[in-house]
Amino acid sequence: MNIKSIAWSGCLLLLAAGVATAQATQPAAPPATAASVAAQLALARQIVLHGSPQGAHECATCHGVEGQGQIKAAFPHLAGLPKAYLVRQLQHFDVLARDNPSMQAIAHKLTLDQIDALATYFSSQVPPPIMPPATPPPALGTELALQGRDAVPACITCHGPGGRGLGGALSAAFPPIAGQPAVYIERQLKAWKQGQRPPGPDGLMGAIAKHLSAADISAVSLYFAAQPTLVAANATETRP
Repeated sequence: MNIKSIAWSGCLLLLAAGVATAQATQPAAPPATAASVAAQLALARQIVLHGSPQGAHECATCHGVEGQGQIKAAFPHLAGLPKAYLVRQLQHFDVLARDNPSMQAIAHKLTLDQIDALATYFSSQVPPPIMPPATPPPALGTELALQGRDAVPACITCHGPGGRGLGGALSAAFPPIAGQPAVYIERQLKAWKQGQRPPGPDGLMGAIAKHLSAADISAVSLYFAAQPTLVAANATETRP
């Protein structure tokens, strides 16, 4: 890790401390019981398969019953993503802060309880075991992901080794991105660059995306799409 990455790591530690402090000052949510979690999962599965009573379309059509996504259609996998991140994104769609007409229409027809239930459901699913392709990603994408450049920190500083996340207090802001469709990642970076998606804590993603060229965005998207998910990485490490 170079000096620039170390500096960004220090910033992230401060950011994590700030997030933890903010969370500590908020009223504690009542502890979830087995019965309440089971009720949430049942509610979520009903919406995933059949949509919401208010008219939201079923999630399974695009993201799969277990949130496995569809790579060829560029629908991201939701399985195993942090619950707080999923809640935040659905809320952003609901208030039109994140630009996607289909998801905006769906989120607007979900109650807060339904959003919480869906986030509980998808975060509890196992990510798809996406393995790296035979063709390695572009060298430019590898460089940006691992080393960064000028005003662009190494992507793994926030998203963890291989883009498989850091966990803990930062997971709501910086989710795992390994194995997501390259087209989906590219669209999100372009959305940040064009101000069509909230820039994240301290405006980090918005600022970073503005320093990426079209070639940078394409290359780094291909890099993370080629990275195995945590499930696939663990399977490879334990294989005899």
